[in-house]
Amino acid sequence: MLALTALAGCTTAQSTPQANLPELPAAFIAADSLQTEPVDSDWWTRFDDPQLAVLVNRAVSDNPSVGMALARVAQAQARARIAGSDRYPQLDLALSASRQQQSLASLGIVLPGTEDETDETFTYDTFQLSAQVSWELDLWGKLSSQTAAARADFLASEANLLAARQLIAAQTARTYFETIEANQQIELAQSTVDAFAESARQIGNRVQVGRAAPNESYLANSNLQSARAELERRNQQRARALRKLDALVRAYPDGEVALAEALPEMPPAPPVGLPSNLLERRPDILAARARLTAAGYRLTAAERSFLPQIALTGSAGTASTDIANIFDPDFFIWSVAGRLLQPVFQGGRLRAQVAAREGERDEAVEAFADVVLTAFSEVEIALALDAYLARQEAALAEAAREAERSVEVAFNRYYVGKEQFLTVIEGQQRAYDARSTLLSVRRARLDNRVALHLALGGGFADDPDQSASGNSIGSR
Repeated sequence: MLALTALAGCTTAQSTPQANLPELPAAFIAADSLQTEPVDSDWWTRFDDPQLAVLVNRAVSDNPSVGMALARVAQAQARARIAGSDRYPQLDLALSASRQQQSLASLGIVLPGTEDETDETFTYDTFQLSAQVSWELDLWGKLSSQTAAARADFLASEANLLAARQLIAAQTARTYFETIEANQQIELAQSTVDAFAESARQIGNRVQVGRAAPNESYLANSNLQSARAELERRNQQRARALRKLDALVRAYPDGEVALAEALPEMPPAPPVGLPSNLLERRPDILAARARLTAAGYRLTAAERSFLPQIALTGSAGTASTDIANIFDPDFFIWSVAGRLLQPVFQGGRLRAQVAAREGERDEAVEAFADVVLTAFSEVEIALALDAYLARQEAALAEAAREAERSVEVAFNRYYVGKEQFLTVIEGQQRAYDARSTLLSVRRARLDNRVALHLALGGGFADDPDQSASGNSIGSR
């Protein structure tokens, strides 16, 4: 038994199951060049917008999603401590008191001289104070595998916390840009309403003096009302964006959120690092890898369930029929025992348990591969869109300038009778559409830049307080 005790600290090595991943390229396909610079951790500061930085920091501190992730980390840490405690001896103190009644006959005692052989009984008390120790020897590594699985679950929860913070930061930035764009769209729509109202007034004057047909006045007023309807649609968009932003930063119902007057300028392209570094940086990949590791350890523990369980128990204390003697060493008692339990027949439960753990392991392998492939896809898409959206913005800016010139020329030709008013209306609408779409594409570029930072795993990587536990799992 002492030899078994010496082996109890040994653990069974477990290798993390390998996922079938594609060979990683030296650089991202859509990247301009090979980049080895580290990815930004506080990427939102690259937009040079103090209000945005304040809102992001507020959101990642106060958002309920982050709070829930923190609570899940605390739960996983506690479960890891629970699992780890099974590897150590369990010590309990016990104080018991009992009263019993027995007959002499039950003890095989017959008192001499009793004519009717009446069964004599007696009552007595027993008081016991003892320390009890029990210890299951982890001879085959089953308990250590369960502990390692719980530890991996804890690490996965910490990675999920980091992912939650990054996601909330990205959602806050996107909603911030959405709200600013909505304000700019309202300004554009209001200026368009004012311009269309002035056009309708001038056309009405021309109709009154007979220099324009009545139908032209109807067209001008119709254009004006359409512009007013568009203005209200933009007001709706702003209201929705503001409420979303309030919820993200937990500002509801006060709604006191400071915003910049215009969308920020597009910052320079960030460093994207190497594809191989993405595996060590993205929190969803780290979480998937930890879950894969946990699944492997649980499978190991299930396989070890077929082997014998060896446990030691012992107790020491005092026992007496008089409570006054409970602390008297003359009444000291002790016991020690060992138990070996070998499963023989359990109706296929153990084999089914192994099969279930194998299925969980296989699922975790595919889940890890899916997360990795999705991560690389997101980076490549964001890099490609960054270039496409830049060219689209440049084309739309030129289109907006040309549309403005077209409206000016059409108006001048209309007033001298060389152009129909329908051409003027079409030009005005085209100019508005071009400027409105330009604002939308500018925000789309900013949103895509946020998506790129998120895909690269940037944000809070160097935050020492990113976990509530500091990667510490103690035992108590």
